Amino acid sequence: MRIVTISREFGSGGRELGKRLADELNFDYYDREIIDTIAHNTGTDPNYVFTVLENHGWKNIPLTFRQSVKSSLTVQYAQTELLIEQKRVIEEIAKHGNDCVIVGRNADVLLQDYCPFNIFVCADVQAKIRRCMERATQDENLTPKVLKRKMQNIDKQRKQIRDILTGSKWGEPHNYHVTINTTDWEIKQLTPAVTAIVNRWFGRKQ
Repeated sequence: MRIVTISREFGSGGRELGKRLADELNFDYYDREIIDTIAHNTGTDPNYVFTVLENHGWKNIPLTFRQSVKSSLTVQYAQTELLIEQKRVIEEIAKHGNDCVIVGRNADVLLQDYCPFNIFVCADVQAKIRRCMERATQDENLTPKVLKRKMQNIDKQRKQIRDILTGSKWGEPHNYHVTINTTDWEIKQLTPAVTAIVNRWFGRKQ
């Protein structure tokens, strides 16, 4: 079984790279699918699950949370339940034994016993703003200033969540096998090179 995990800065194109990589490798792909599965398993609205696990639902969780899930009285039961369910869903994906690409959700740490190939995707601010503007719908009415603030907030939350759950540092190069800067790349053009790296890495282990 081969697992590739994609951690990414907001707007860097990590999600698109993950999907294209999965298509080229003929791997299963998991991103929003994980949220939908959690929602189905818990009878919860998918948008609520997304908000709790990826956005504002973590603001009041103490930094000691990773040491004892049950010790925190400030975390709502629903948040704890969703966190445990997310971990279970990701572990179930691995147990199925299918080759796959998983985007986000600290899968690189949760599945470290499966020896995944871990990628971190980044880009400079202007490239990320440009990519977001190109993909935004007209009714979103986004400006570069609004996007920059959104990027900073989301990446800050990702750093905090990773520290809460794992104690490791989000975005630090030594936590990943490859760091990819997409600043001067179209993701479609970059994907074949990443595919070759992934195949070479797994080929060494056979």
